[in-house]
Amino acid sequence: MRQRRRFTQTVSLEERLAQEAKRLREQAKALPHGSQREDLLRKARQAETGSRISDWLRSPGLHPPE
Repeated sequence: MRQRRRFTQTVSLEERLAQEAKRLREQAKALPHGSQREDLLRKARQAETGSRISDWLRSPGLHPPE
């Protein structure tokens, strides 16, 4: 049986998703208007949404997002 490689994340999921969203937005700025740029912006929005959902799930009391 193969043994899984394990490592500890040094940066939280929320921070990694925020960094990815920032990177994608910067990459989209360099592109002309078009489908490729829209795809990058959509992925950035998805990363930001994922970060917010993860933050909401970790919050005590699980209050709905604002």
